[in-house]
Amino acid sequence: MGRRALITGAAGKLGGVMASTLAELGANLVLVDRPGSNFDSIIEELKVHWSMTPDIIECDLENENNRLSLIDEVRADHRGLNILINNAAFVGSSELQGWVAPFEEQTLETWRRAVEVNLTAAFHLSQAFMPTLSKAEGGNIVNIGSIYGEYGPDWRLYEGTNMGNPAAYAASKGGLLQFTRWLATSVAPRVRINAISPGGIFRDQPEAFVARYVERTPLARMATEDDFRGIIAYLASDLSGYVTGQNIRINGGWGEW
Repeated sequence: MGRRALITGAAGKLGGVMASTLAELGANLVLVDRPGSNFDSIIEELKVHWSMTPDIIECDLENENNRLSLIDEVRADHRGLNILINNAAFVGSSELQGWVAPFEEQTLETWRRAVEVNLTAAFHLSQAFMPTLSKAEGGNIVNIGSIYGEYGPDWRLYEGTNMGNPAAYAASKGGLLQFTRWLATSVAPRVRINAISPGGIFRDQPEAFVARYVERTPLARMATEDDFRGIIAYLASDLSGYVTGQNIRINGGWGEW
């Protein structure tokens, strides 16, 4: 491939799979995640299996000044950029006040934080790198959405657990999908823009949740990170050279029943 890709949220499990997939295809990588993130395992994998060392940039995407520093650093090395993957997401936790809570108790603070990371940061980075991507061979952007950017939550899945489904997550992911469509028609034919909407990925959720989720999924399981290797290779490469403005669902058939 010989192209350069920037992946946000790269220290997470899904980001790591994206990185190793593109490294296998011969891409050079810029891996971005929050300050203090542990990149050790993905750096080791890339060195051992693909004999490449990625560029690592720590950046809190919730902070505009941090984003500006990231943009300046990537531009300053004059090595260009062919692929931008907006993978980072604000997912919060059950301990975060005003996040996993009844609608009446969800706070403006957590709403703003989720929108800033999940939507505003994607807008900001896409806009900032558009001139570079426009000049690059095979310039493209891949946004990572969610089934909850399209579907409302089935609250029965969460009964008896401390899990939840905040409005801000769904709204920000829905906005990201529409931003994908808007941007695709606005910058064509210079740069392709597509999205992936993952279904639930298995990460040791409570057994009751997993059983309920599997029951309403046609392929009868939750996703694994490896399920996303093929779609990342497809969208980030010339294999999808005539594909733009699309949201591809990797969800085991969720929502088809």
